[in-house]
Amino acid sequence: MSEFKNVILEIADSVATLTISRPAALNALNSETLDELNAALSEIEADSNVRAVILTGGPDKKGDAFKSFVAGADIGEMSTLSKAEGEAFGKKGNDIFRRIETFPVPVIAAINGFALGGGCEISLSCDIRICSENALFGQPEVGLGITPGFGGTQRLARVVGVGKAKEMIYGARNIKADEALRIGLVNSVYPAEELMPAAQKLAATIAGNAPIAVRACKKAINDGLDASMDDAIVIEEKLFGSCFETEDQRAAMANFLEKDPEKKLKKVPFQNK
Repeated sequence: MSEFKNVILEIADSVATLTISRPAALNALNSETLDELNAALSEIEADSNVRAVILTGGPDKKGDAFKSFVAGADIGEMSTLSKAEGEAFGKKGNDIFRRIETFPVPVIAAINGFALGGGCEISLSCDIRICSENALFGQPEVGLGITPGFGGTQRLARVVGVGKAKEMIYGARNIKADEALRIGLVNSVYPAEELMPAAQKLAATIAGNAPIAVRACKKAINDGLDASMDDAIVIEEKLFGSCFETEDQRAAMANFLEKDPEKKLKKVPFQNK
């Protein structure tokens, strides 16, 4: 497993934990960190045993683990960009965030503090978002003379609705964890010390299910959202049918039909193939 400067990758029990770690910059995303994220995703994708990913932020330089998830894109780097360089930086971020969004296995964002600008945007590219009680979300870009550049104008509106997204983006308005939960930006809010255990429990639950079926569900949902309902149900039908070629389906259904006397199902050793 590679070692990175700004990213920490750990894999255990079929779950990959990807931690963005730039302590002095509140985990802000610069080009180097984006490249490392992309490389880490390639390592995860190459490991067929990984069935879920947790994305989170590391402690700040004082060791506070609940200060920042990702405080944004690196303003120091962005401040000198030309028009062409700005477009290229936006494309780099968008390509990687789109990779997270379409990653074969589910990605859970464990948001442990500031999720501003690029931090909010990277969380939006994840399948599921949970956060600590002190989390703070926002797209502050217009206050810096720019637009959100890593998908914020697109994904935020799809997740929380157009009106709320415009309010947050036009007003550069930050929201706290309770409001993020109310508007559907996050699935759950936890006391800070319970956030990672909750993320790990959720990831383990996902990892314990048939991996091919989980991957097919993710693809069906994502592809279907970009299609008409008539086309979307065809996408689902084909992915549903593809599951019947797998050992996982045969073993799981056979197990269901051969219940033990106490009506409890045995654990199926899913094959990931």
